Amino acid sequence: MLRQYELVERVRDYDPDADEDLINRAYVYSVKMHGSQKRASGDPYFSHPIEVAGLMTDLKLDQQTIVTALLHDTVEDTLTTIEEIEKLFGKEIARLVDGVTKLSKIEAQTEDERAAENLRKFLLALSDDIRVLLVKLADRLHNMRTLHFIKNEAKRRRIAGETLDIYAPLAERIGMYEYMREMQLLAFRHLEPEAYETITARLQQIKEGDDGQLDKIAGSLSQALTNAGLSAEVTGREKHPYSIWKKMQERHVSFEALTDIMAFRVVTENRAECYRALGILHDKWKMVPGRFKDYISTPKRNGYRSMHTTIMHENNMRVEIQIRSERMHQDNEFGLAAHWSYKQGNQPDGQAGWIRDLIEILDHAEDAEELLEHTKLAMYQDRIFAFTPKGTLLQLPKGSTTVDFAYAVHTDLGNQAVGAKVNGRHVPLRTQLTNGDVVEVLRSEGQEPQPGWLSFVITGKARAAIRRFVRHKERDEIIEIGTKLYEEIIERLPGKIGKRAQKAALKRLNVKEEEDLMMAIGTRDISDREVMEALMPGSVNDNDEDWSWPEQGSAISIKGLTPGVAFDLAECCHPVPGDRIVGLRRSGENVEVHAIDCFKLADGVDADWVDLSWGKDSDGAAARLAVVLHDKPGTLAEMAGIFGFHNSNILRLRMTNRDAPFHTFEVDLEVHNVHHLMRILSALRSSDAVAQAERL
Repeated sequence: MLRQYELVERVRDYDPDADEDLINRAYVYSVKMHGSQKRASGDPYFSHPIEVAGLMTDLKLDQQTIVTALLHDTVEDTLTTIEEIEKLFGKEIARLVDGVTKLSKIEAQTEDERAAENLRKFLLALSDDIRVLLVKLADRLHNMRTLHFIKNEAKRRRIAGETLDIYAPLAERIGMYEYMREMQLLAFRHLEPEAYETITARLQQIKEGDDGQLDKIAGSLSQALTNAGLSAEVTGREKHPYSIWKKMQERHVSFEALTDIMAFRVVTENRAECYRALGILHDKWKMVPGRFKDYISTPKRNGYRSMHTTIMHENNMRVEIQIRSERMHQDNEFGLAAHWSYKQGNQPDGQAGWIRDLIEILDHAEDAEELLEHTKLAMYQDRIFAFTPKGTLLQLPKGSTTVDFAYAVHTDLGNQAVGAKVNGRHVPLRTQLTNGDVVEVLRSEGQEPQPGWLSFVITGKARAAIRRFVRHKERDEIIEIGTKLYEEIIERLPGKIGKRAQKAALKRLNVKEEEDLMMAIGTRDISDREVMEALMPGSVNDNDEDWSWPEQGSAISIKGLTPGVAFDLAECCHPVPGDRIVGLRRSGENVEVHAIDCFKLADGVDADWVDLSWGKDSDGAAARLAVVLHDKPGTLAEMAGIFGFHNSNILRLRMTNRDAPFHTFEVDLEVHNVHHLMRILSALRSSDAVAQAERL
């Protein structure tokens, strides 16, 4: 265990201006608060935070991080509060200690890879200051180093599995490969003890029986570089035992079948010499095709930079080589922490390339404080992480509500949601979630998705499920209308029909299912006459009383036109008998009949205006309405019922807008005249189902 003065000296070695008194006070406070607490090894508990602080000095981190490491367990394991930490050591240290405490309280849910990945993302999201995560990783690393003292095997395996699934990948994510490798090795030792012993024993045999082969290969590589006038450090090592075991599992091969057990590293002074070294080695020995990767020109997402190649050495032995500069080596081994220590020491700036979408950093920072201000873990700032009551962790976009959460758990849960509890408290369904919320969704089998939810849900899964339900519901309502109209059509037939006639009618109308026919009737895609003729051929004749759309020039009479002159009722204003009308005549075209207040008349400056009026026999034309319905069951049927009551046929029905609790429909309606139309509009406006009704 580091003594008090040794810890201070370590910090002052790389930071002569460090506050010695602050570190001493934190050291003494940690020892005092942990008191007689013991670790599984029998050592005093306070030895643990002191060792974690020592790991932070290895990374040359600032004094605030060292003090945070000394105090990181006091709030969780003693009577200390964050308020007391702030009073004694300041706001910044209190914030960092609070961050580490929050991370420590999160229990791993590692039943599957998705849960483990979500937890890693959650830990990153909570670590808004990189130093919080560094202390937490050092805390876990030291705990792994002493894991063998825990007597309970199940507990050891749980902690080892958690480390392998959560913390080792986290270390890799921020580029701390040294921490990652040691965590993996220690976890592997407890999770697969037999495999660990076998592989380490085989590696030791190779090392003892290779007659110095590792050193010989390293020497030959170094000699080749020296002969070409390049100075570089060349080292060789056996592959990591966990890495070997993982390759054996992935490739389903034995230890003997692996050809890349040894690896060599070439460390040069700068980037340019990396490429020079590569050229020298490839010129001396043949490279293995497909085994070259350049992570210098294109770094990994966590900032890792190096070149990897494999050459055929003497006796056709495959030799893996990594080539990197000294600066890259520091960054690769200790990731963000290495970059931080470079900045701390005011050493030359350089592109670290680390975690571009994970870390926001100003490489041109004037000093360490400015750098720290902008060193935030930003990759998951647009995400929130919430727990189910059983502890499963789900990630959602920022701004997600309890309904989004319900659909993320299961579509059925979302469809049946009637309420929610967040952290044990009842909240409205539109409540937005925050990081770490525990969400319980209340459900009822009688509930169904509400169209109004579309105004606040943000996830694609929730929106798709709600829209799908609304579409089906609207379809059911239109089918219900079509069924009623179908029954009326059957009553108007001159005789009764059977099932065989109905099947034949579907075939004649080119409709597959009975539901599709009801849908077509409800939306007026098929006219009453067409249905009657399909059900009973010959049942429709010229004397049929069914009022249908009159052909222009027959049932509609226009005064002011020369007999025989063709005309069209304008689609823009849909004039009906009783409207004041005017005609526009253009050469070679039919006369366009417009209502006198039609906005399109302003475009008629190039046409001759003809004063027109309706003839006495004019009866029937198409009017277009915009009807806004409340989004409630049966409102569409009620609107259709109003049209039917006033003896008006629907020519076309189309939804034009869906806005939370309202649906807007555009309806083409057959009316006798403008008075008939006004009665229908009055009836619509007086209905509770209708929010608004206007003629277009």
